[in-house]
Amino acid sequence: MRKSRLSWYKQVRLIEYFVAGATSRTSAALIGVNKDTASYYFHRLRLLIFAHREQANLLSGEVEVDESYFGGKRKGKRGRGAAGKVPVFGLLKRNSKVYAVIILDAKTETLLPIIREKVKPDSIVYTDTFRSYNALDVSEFKHFGINHSKEFAKDKNHINGIENFWSQAKRHLRRFNGIPRNHFHLYLRECEWRFNNSDPKLQLLQLKQWVKEDMG
Repeated sequence: MRKSRLSWYKQVRLIEYFVAGATSRTSAALIGVNKDTASYYFHRLRLLIFAHREQANLLSGEVEVDESYFGGKRKGKRGRGAAGKVPVFGLLKRNSKVYAVIILDAKTETLLPIIREKVKPDSIVYTDTFRSYNALDVSEFKHFGINHSKEFAKDKNHINGIENFWSQAKRHLRRFNGIPRNHFHLYLRECEWRFNNSDPKLQLLQLKQWVKEDMG
């Protein structure tokens, strides 16, 4: 932002369109700036969002965990084991915030250390019945698994919250018609930030403040 030649008025307009979820191409056309300028500005906004990620306290109480898969071609197998997709692991404290991280695979030895790092012992952890979560049955957590082949919710036993985050994130990312893999972590962090700060007015205030700080 320090090197931006855009007037503050046009920067604010770009921030507003970013918060609204518009693409950089659409925003550029509406504001009257070069599409590459708008694209770079949006990239800088995502870098700021990534840099200001909160160091959250340990999740506690009731926590939902799940993995999902992003990108790749739509044809062929989807979900677990689908080729060309980016696996992402998510943890959500019910009625609170979500934490999402790119993972190499969905094996127990990958997921369990993340859960132990992010979730307080004795918390209730809800999952589906994917085999990688079986180790939670003999862990320091209280584990409940919902069998999605039979039902999607049974009283408090469900992962509807984290699945709602996946749905929102994929709906937002779909409008970009492909995201470079080396930038995917920025878009994922943006989706996490949008979910955790759902008020557009708050999003606008945060971004304007961060941009001003970055401008010095």
